[in-house]
Amino acid sequence: MHLFLHNRASSSRTRPGVQAALLTALLAALACGPQAQAKPKADAPAGASGAEPSADPEPHPVLDRIRSTGRIVLAHRESSVPFSYYDANKKPIGFAVDLCKDLAETVRKHLGMKTLEIAYLPVSTSTRIPAIVDGKADLDCGTTTNNAERREKVAFTVPHYVTGSRYLVRADSPIGELEDFSNHVLVSTAGSSQFKAIDKANHDHLMHIDLQAVPDNARAMQMVTSGQADGFAMDDVQLYGLIAESADPKKYKVVGKFLTIEPLAIMLSKSDPAFKRVVDDEMKRVIRSGEAEALYNKWFLKPIPPRNVSMNLPMNYLLRDSWRYPSDIVGN
Repeated sequence: MHLFLHNRASSSRTRPGVQAALLTALLAALACGPQAQAKPKADAPAGASGAEPSADPEPHPVLDRIRSTGRIVLAHRESSVPFSYYDANKKPIGFAVDLCKDLAETVRKHLGMKTLEIAYLPVSTSTRIPAIVDGKADLDCGTTTNNAERREKVAFTVPHYVTGSRYLVRADSPIGELEDFSNHVLVSTAGSSQFKAIDKANHDHLMHIDLQAVPDNARAMQMVTSGQADGFAMDDVQLYGLIAESADPKKYKVVGKFLTIEPLAIMLSKSDPAFKRVVDDEMKRVIRSGEAEALYNKWFLKPIPPRNVSMNLPMNYLLRDSWRYPSDIVGN
């Protein structure tokens, strides 16, 4: 700008009026320019310049709801041993419930609240996703598999278990693999990834399996025990838990190769990225600190209520490897 004004002034020496106009313009520019640059931008932090802070473009519906109600709602299962189930007093307990209670405390600290009530909502395989989507629950503390189809509706944090689908049968059953269920009754919980995988294989390969949906694990066990069903397809870790908690564990066995690989993770809403960051950061901290493994040992290697029977299930290589670099990113 200075070079431009100098050239214009040099070419106008015989025109005093023009020189005066240019001098006035130069003085005005010098007077206004630095001050204009020093003025804070409209979106500058208020603490730095005194300007009003800009509106946060990121929504916080879950955090805002928790703050305004003073409570966080944990969805839980009734019979997903040892992840999420009832004790003898109908109190929700389990590995996933303990993790969710830790996450609830982290949310309380994040929001700067003195107290935070923990409320519980029982859900099934068919009601768990709507509970999160509709805002009836803030965290799903159970055995939900993180897959691409579900991520269209909800979000997941870092997996707390990695397992595979197998089959629970009576101890005297000759069934060993999925194809052996041809012309037999196989049950799985409605809406589960296991039910969908078996249904597809059944139709694609004409296996003639009588596949039936049940509302929960308890009903599936009843059907296998009574002979109404020949087998129950579910994550093998849940099957071992059901056997350990049964009246006579010797009556059952788990058979078959892995039909699917299931990364089980706590489910939460897609609508609040800030809430997810709080949950993800705490899950990673708990895993890296060794606290998650201590909880694993409590629920999988030691006697658990209500019958004080141990599952005696050491951590598998799938989970141990996934916890080396904890992430919410999983295969589809």
